[in-house]
Amino acid sequence: MNYTEVNFDGLVGPTHNYAGLSYGNMASKSNANKVANPKKAALQGLEKMHMLSQMGLPQGVLAPNARPDLVTLRSLGFSGSDANVISQASKSAPQFLKACYSAASMWTANAATISPSADSGDGKVHFTPANLNNKIHRAIEAKTTSKILKATFADESMFTHHAPLPQHPLFGDEGAANYTRLADSYGHSGLALFVYGEDMNSKVKPQVFPARQTRQASEAIARSHQLDPAQTLYIQQNPAVIDQGVFHNDVIAIGNENVFLFHEQAFYQQKKVIAQIRQNYTGSRPLHLIEVSDADLSVDEAVQSYIFNSQLVSLPNGGMALIAPSECQTIDTVERYLAALCQASNPINEVIYMDLKQSMQNGGGPACLRLRVALSQQELNAVNSHCLMTDTLHNTLTKWVNKHYRDRLVEADLADPSLMQESQQALDELTQIMNLGSVYDFQL
Repeated sequence: MNYTEVNFDGLVGPTHNYAGLSYGNMASKSNANKVANPKKAALQGLEKMHMLSQMGLPQGVLAPNARPDLVTLRSLGFSGSDANVISQASKSAPQFLKACYSAASMWTANAATISPSADSGDGKVHFTPANLNNKIHRAIEAKTTSKILKATFADESMFTHHAPLPQHPLFGDEGAANYTRLADSYGHSGLALFVYGEDMNSKVKPQVFPARQTRQASEAIARSHQLDPAQTLYIQQNPAVIDQGVFHNDVIAIGNENVFLFHEQAFYQQKKVIAQIRQNYTGSRPLHLIEVSDADLSVDEAVQSYIFNSQLVSLPNGGMALIAPSECQTIDTVERYLAALCQASNPINEVIYMDLKQSMQNGGGPACLRLRVALSQQELNAVNSHCLMTDTLHNTLTKWVNKHYRDRLVEADLADPSLMQESQQALDELTQIMNLGSVYDFQL
């Protein structure tokens, strides 16, 4: 059966701003309180989606969470009209207001972990929304994200939706940003690599920044998705690189089909990890394990450039391309490495640079913006067609963004109830464009 990988990118929400909420994410903290441009952010994201679609790669769109999250604000004791809730929070708890206005759901690599039907015991595609419990501004996403995923992948005969893991540190789950699948093609059984930052039964953990993914969470997801234990590896991220700002595995490693590109400091006991991957990989096509040395690229340069947060995609006519952030061109060592990579003996033969500065300044590159879903043609036909990128949808969403989004947003604007009203009006219209139904609390 013919399988393909579909990238479902998160549409940037109308309240995109720089609040510096993500401790451990260098870009998020360093750009806190800068002036954001929600309109430009959304248009940059749409341009990336449209470009991949034009390249012949199936491309999907996931709607953002509604912000501000008034349900959470009311649960914290703020009451009265919606406008009063915002006014009270802005005066007495501005940090909570910023969290409830965050547009972080745009980074759909953290939305969920997905296992394709080729890997699951029951032959269905499995979805587990991430609980994201390490950060309050993201822990509030799971409920709405679950609704959006169910509205996008609604056919119960093909898609199984699990509840998020319990909201407890033992089961900290940050989604597909810590999951890679190696296979000789999308439709063949693959080797699932679950990368975690901390095993609660071990003392090996970062000392400066938190580990956001636990081994216990990864094991629970693998069980729920009915993955073959012989084709499932649990790999610990190097605690030292987490403390240098590598908050997710996709900031230090990236895989696609039979290619795995990673830094030499990416994993704890890395030589052992490489040996395990070689031993467990069962594909007929040769496995390309590309280890980037410190001499070629430092961890600091990897974090600054987000080179590993590029998208690695298989091209329709053969070979692979890296969809890299334009920041990679600003660091000579990174640009030189990528040029050499394309000339080396591996399937990667092209680098395409994209301007995603609005997202990058908040700590998310091309790979953060997309959720990878490997689907058979029958499964793809069952996806909500209004969520699949076409020229028509691109034009419609571009007009929608230009109609509803501000081109300037700062922290003081969050106290203005009109921002809430604008956002709700825009998202209500979006659910009609994308045929999602009533997925937002304000619609109920």
